Amino acid sequence: MSATNTMATFRYKTFGYAAQSVGARLTPFSFERRALRPNDVAMEILYCGVCHSDLHWARNDWGWSAYPVVPGHEIIGRVIEVGSEVTRFKADDHVAVGCMVDSCQHCDQCRKGEEQLCREGNTLTYGSPDRITQEMTQGGYSKHVVVRQEFVLRVPEGLDLARAAPLLCAGITTYSPLRTWGVGPGSRVGVIGLGGLGHMAVKLASGLGAHVTVMSRTPDKEADALALGADRLLVSTDPDAMAQAANSFDLIIDTVPTKHDINPYMPLLDVDGTLVIVGQLGNLSEPSTVPLMLGRRRVAGSPIGGIAQTQELLDFCARQNILPECETIRMDQINEAFERMERADVRYRFVIDMASLTA
Repeated sequence: MSATNTMATFRYKTFGYAAQSVGARLTPFSFERRALRPNDVAMEILYCGVCHSDLHWARNDWGWSAYPVVPGHEIIGRVIEVGSEVTRFKADDHVAVGCMVDSCQHCDQCRKGEEQLCREGNTLTYGSPDRITQEMTQGGYSKHVVVRQEFVLRVPEGLDLARAAPLLCAGITTYSPLRTWGVGPGSRVGVIGLGGLGHMAVKLASGLGAHVTVMSRTPDKEADALALGADRLLVSTDPDAMAQAANSFDLIIDTVPTKHDINPYMPLLDVDGTLVIVGQLGNLSEPSTVPLMLGRRRVAGSPIGGIAQTQELLDFCARQNILPECETIRMDQINEAFERMERADVRYRFVIDMASLTA
């Protein structure tokens, strides 16, 4: 990471992989990180997880992408420099960065540690305008990153650096609703889908002491579900099995990332039970209000958690030895990885070894 003088401020030359336009493959890209501010932490990126959101953003599936874009918001790194006001970190510390790198810090949500719900909108790790310079943020498919210290997380001792990256998105996305709805020993949790999010939901709910059921259209994933910590698998296309499971869940985590029908799952909730959507960002098939009204059930959505809760997650996973199931890839395999994600050909998350990224 070399410094260059630009407009009388020192910025940092770095490099990564970027999508230059809609539908383009990711290719090598040289760019500059912002100058180190007094409360900034600069880090070398060691590992970066590959999230389905990265694929959606690179291809502008949600309609708000700006190009060029360097994706990546599951970052594990090593501190190489800190600003003059930084007190939490020092050179060579192992650190992490998730889906956001800034927020207003003064609204009611930020003050209570819910930066992901910032009233002014948080600054995403990539694809958001910087709050000071307005330049677009770029993500973790790169060699270095600069982040304000309030959004840098400590990697606990004992947490495997090579496997921890997906905790910064898939992990916190499923941990946050488990904590929000008070899951613990005796809780009955269902998980719809056993992909990148679903397998983390199973591991985390089990680690919190819940009785966990995976819901899948076929019985094919039963062995995997049990190996990940689930207590059983419920075949959602089996009418008899679904009828027998009525009123048997306090919380259902819905990780399906595409438009789908939630109606078959609503009767499975007990009175005051909640189905939380964490996968699909967009439309669902038309839901019926009948099971909601007759059972005082709820449908909710949940994004990632705040910074304090994300640190809580990392510490919890270190204590419980909970880690994602990962396949390590080289940076130059990212386009193949995107294609495999579209085919659901991954068990269960890709992680890029950034040592493979060379200028």
